[in-house]
Amino acid sequence: MTRFHGLIPPVPTIVNEDNQIDIDGIKVVIDHLIDEGVNGLLFLGTLGEFTQLNLEERKKVAEIAVEHVDGRVPVIIGTGSTNTREAIQLSRHSESIGAEGIIVINPYYTPLSEEHLLYHYESIGNAVRLPLLLYNFPAFTGQDLNPDLIKKLVETIPTISGIKDTVDSVGHIREVLLKVKNEHPEFSVLCGYDDHLLPTLAAGGDGGICASGNFAPHLALGLLGAFENQDFEQAVVHHQQLVSIPQIYNLDTPFANVIKEAMKQSGMEIPAHVLPPAKPLRENKKKELIEVLKGADLLSVKK
Repeated sequence: MTRFHGLIPPVPTIVNEDNQIDIDGIKVVIDHLIDEGVNGLLFLGTLGEFTQLNLEERKKVAEIAVEHVDGRVPVIIGTGSTNTREAIQLSRHSESIGAEGIIVINPYYTPLSEEHLLYHYESIGNAVRLPLLLYNFPAFTGQDLNPDLIKKLVETIPTISGIKDTVDSVGHIREVLLKVKNEHPEFSVLCGYDDHLLPTLAAGGDGGICASGNFAPHLALGLLGAFENQDFEQAVVHHQQLVSIPQIYNLDTPFANVIKEAMKQSGMEIPAHVLPPAKPLRENKKKELIEVLKGADLLSVKK
C-alpha cells in the first residue's frame, strides 16, 4: 500500500464574515470527515484558498489542522507558492509542526522551463524530509506537469512520493501510471476530479483528492470499498453518482464558495464565507447547486 491512498478530501479553510480564520469551524469539519472514515486530510490546497491567505495565516491553518487531527489520519499541507523561498519556509514549518506530508503546486503566472521547474522542486525537496506530493492543475497554473517530467522529478528527488493529478483527460493519469508508477510502485497517483476516481483505480491508481469528499464522502468511500471487494457493479453505482458532481464546479470561479455551500446544504454547521476577491455564492447559483445535489440524492443526510 502506498503512503497516501484512498479518499483524502481537500479541506476548505473556514472563515467568518470578517475574513478571520474560524478555528471552531475548521475543527467541526475535521471531526466530521474523520468520523466519516476518510483516509487523510489535505489543507491549504485550492479549496483551502491558500492564494487568498498571507504567510502567517497559512501557518496558523496548518497548526490548527495538525494539532486537532492529532494523528487520527495523515495530514498533508499545501506549501506551494510562486516564490521558491516562501515554499521552502512553509514546507519547513509543516515539518516542524508534525505534518505527514506536503503538496506543492508548480509556480503559476510565469511558465517555467523544465530546468527551472526541476530546480524549484529540488530546492524544496532538499530543504525538508517530508514526503512531497506534486500537484498538477494546468487549468489553474497554465502549465502542465507532463508524465515524462514527472518521471524525471521522481527519479531526481527522493522525497517525492505521489501526485494529485487534476486534469481534464484521464489519459494523462493513465500515462503517469504507465510511465511512473509502473517503475516506482510506491508512488501514489491520486486523481483530483471526482469522476476520475473509478478510472484511476481501474488503471492501477491509489485514490483521489476530490472536492466531493467534503460534502459526500460516502460516495467515494463506498466506491473505494466496493472496488477493493471486487464488487464492480456497486462501484459503478457510486461512480454514476460522482459523475454528476463536477458540473457544480462551473457555478463560480473560484469554486470554494460552491463547496462550502454544498457542505452546509448537506447538513454541516459551518459558515459559507469565502475570502476576497471571491464572494459568497449568489442565490440563483445556490438554487442550481441544490438541484444538482438533489439529483445526485445528496440532500438526504441534511439535518
